[in-house]
Amino acid sequence: MTKFYYGYFKTYAVGLGLMALISSCSKETAPTPSGVQPIATLGLYEKDSSVYKSVYIPISRVGTQSSATYYSIFDTGSSGMTIDAYGLIPAAMITSSGIQVAGDSVNVNGITITNKTAILFYGNSLNERNEYGNLAYAQITIGDRNGSITTRRIPFFLYYKVVNVATGIIQQPHSNDIFGVGPGCSFASNAIASPLSYFTTGNGVVSGFKLAKFSNAGFSLNGTYVRNLLTIGLVPDDLSSSSGFIMHPLTFYPYGGYSPDIAATVTYNNTTTLAAVLFDTGASAVSIIESTNPPPNLKSLPPNTNVTINTVSGFSYSYTTAAADDLTQVDDPSNTGDPRTIFSIDFFTENQYLINYDTHQLGLKKD
Repeated sequence: MTKFYYGYFKTYAVGLGLMALISSCSKETAPTPSGVQPIATLGLYEKDSSVYKSVYIPISRVGTQSSATYYSIFDTGSSGMTIDAYGLIPAAMITSSGIQVAGDSVNVNGITITNKTAILFYGNSLNERNEYGNLAYAQITIGDRNGSITTRRIPFFLYYKVVNVATGIIQQPHSNDIFGVGPGCSFASNAIASPLSYFTTGNGVVSGFKLAKFSNAGFSLNGTYVRNLLTIGLVPDDLSSSSGFIMHPLTFYPYGGYSPDIAATVTYNNTTTLAAVLFDTGASAVSIIESTNPPPNLKSLPPNTNVTINTVSGFSYSYTTAAADDLTQVDDPSNTGDPRTIFSIDFFTENQYLINYDTHQLGLKKD
């Protein structure tokens, strides 16, 4: 039931600010040179506060509940959707010890809630947050008045409580809603996978998604809707050798399924380290290079440090740290509890990203 990934989560005030937007049921589409259309092309909301950047996807209906739109962190670092039960089911069903389910399952407001419970762990040993909840099923409408699409009935994690492990404080409702689009399955249940993986495909469309480069200009304190960032469904032009994407085969594990981590070398300050690299939209501020022998007296790389990533499949990308962007730390896995090197959302402001759920591949493209 454990899923670690680096990320800083939105505050309740952020959710309230974005909830003022009104939902609808249209969807954007983008023509492709081959003539084959993806399932949908949607925008996302870009938000920042100081050095922290986040990208959100609106959830405007769960089951039959559409009185509020909830804004979930769009997360390439985990698999499966999690959403707070408050506002979706009667408050009387939610207690401090869990969601009340009589028998194997209960149906309420178009949501089937099972008696299968779990705990999800987000963050690392330095900033861990735990979600407590149940496996549930419902139709989900992704998007809002700017464009939306509705899934068939899919599994997700309905949580009732989020706890900051370090402080023991219970967080506000909907403060930890996650839209995990990774290629594997949730650590809450192997029945839960990315919501984007459940759409019916055919006629040349492959199950997967593509992220356009995030707009640096779009990040704002109140959140800015940026069109056409997310394409659901991959078309032949996305997968052709002329697309510019460098494809990386993904590794399957008995626990968690296919992993988005890929093998690479990371070089900084004339030091090169082997790494299992995760490109994580859910990591909102700091990239962390894991090293079992980190340089003494160096944790945060100073501004103007060059960092280069070379994957085993031939993708290469370099960036330079700055005072407020591309912040990067070097840490020891014995300290963080996570051996992976994780690059933050800043990576996505310079690169395109693709996941093919059918062939279990991850594509990267320098924009």
